[in-house]
Amino acid sequence: MFNSIYSASVTPVQLLLMAAAALCSGIFWSWLMSFHVRANRRFFIVSSVLPCVVGLVLTFINGNIGAGIAFGGAFALTRFRSAQGTSDEIVTVLIAMAAGCAFGMGYIAYGVLVLILMGLVFPALSSSKLFSHGSLSQEKLLNITIPESLDYSRAFEEPFTRYLSQAENVGVKTTGMGSMYRLSFRIRMKDPAEEKEMIDELRVRNSNLEIVVLPYAEPQAQL
Repeated sequence: MFNSIYSASVTPVQLLLMAAAALCSGIFWSWLMSFHVRANRRFFIVSSVLPCVVGLVLTFINGNIGAGIAFGGAFALTRFRSAQGTSDEIVTVLIAMAAGCAFGMGYIAYGVLVLILMGLVFPALSSSKLFSHGSLSQEKLLNITIPESLDYSRAFEEPFTRYLSQAENVGVKTTGMGSMYRLSFRIRMKDPAEEKEMIDELRVRNSNLEIVVLPYAEPQAQL
């Protein structure tokens, strides 16, 4: 059952069997992930056919070193200009490619097994609280817009000491054609109920310009 269906040469029946299994499994995999990954419809269509495409590429190479180098060069010349995907989208594509590799080598049962198991494991991990840490969920991102004339090095030291147990400057950016600065702080409140009081005091010091408090998220690495 878990042996490769390919012999020394790939027959049309074997190729069609592999493509059908990869396509059906890919559609089922994308349908499962559509309940847990926030992405548009086009993304799930692509991830549905990806195992079949990867499987066909590997089938055509089939141990031919020259063909493998040619395919590698062709893909290296292709440049994809698209928005950076989320971690959920990236892992969905990688799992689909891994299953496609199994299909391409003729191991249909392994390809189907990979997609089914990952389709069960991924949602289970997503819904569990295994990696949820209460201390990290209390961290927030505070953005303060100030006029360029304000010395921001010590302007907010007093309210930060009173209301925050942690305040780390994570960025400074000019805005408003250089007439203002936007300060970003990684903060943790001593008492979350005092958030409005802190914002009111900060508004007095930043000339009532924009103040934003958001859940903190680590910046994504550029791929």
